[in-house]
Amino acid sequence: MFTGIVEKIGIVSEVKRNGNSSYIRIAADNFLSDVHIGDSIAVNGVCLTVTEIDRNLFKADVMNETLSRSSLGALKRGSRVNLERAMAANGRFGGHIVSGHIDGIGTVTDIKNDGIAVWYTISADSDIMRYIVEKGSIAIDGISLTVAGVSDMDFSVSVIPHTADVTILSEKTVGSVVNLENDIIAKYVEKLLTPKETARPSVLTRDFLAEHGF
Repeated sequence: MFTGIVEKIGIVSEVKRNGNSSYIRIAADNFLSDVHIGDSIAVNGVCLTVTEIDRNLFKADVMNETLSRSSLGALKRGSRVNLERAMAANGRFGGHIVSGHIDGIGTVTDIKNDGIAVWYTISADSDIMRYIVEKGSIAIDGISLTVAGVSDMDFSVSVIPHTADVTILSEKTVGSVVNLENDIIAKYVEKLLTPKETARPSVLTRDFLAEHGF
């Protein structure tokens, strides 16, 4: 579990694509001191498992499913990535609940300055847009952000200078692809409120209760 507060910008040192054994290596100074093999690290918002550690480098295996459904498939040597270690139970919860299991990708369609802030407009498919609400939370490349505006086809966020400085969001241009993860609470609420077509009818009816003395 993550919070969407990016801790470090890492540099991809190696990308290996070989059938089902793809992996990436990422360099991150002063980041791995308490990381162990088997731990989770969010890379541009995608939860990956650490399989090797070598001083300031870590390796993570990447499934073909992950490469095809996220922007990680476009990474190459020298790419800069947002990094966040799994949330510690004794820390402050600065962002929102982020699982690291992205829902899909979006495309930056507009960037404009607004005083010290920068507005990013991002388009996404309807199956992602359905969960995005104004003033709600969204994770963009693993960054916890507040939705400032939303339409049927896109949404906008306003980014303060600090967020731009400590993440790779400021490196995005119109046309850039980003990983998106919706607020997980919205998905659970929808699931609970959607009746299953195959669900068995309840035997707990008014007549059943009356028959048994209730």
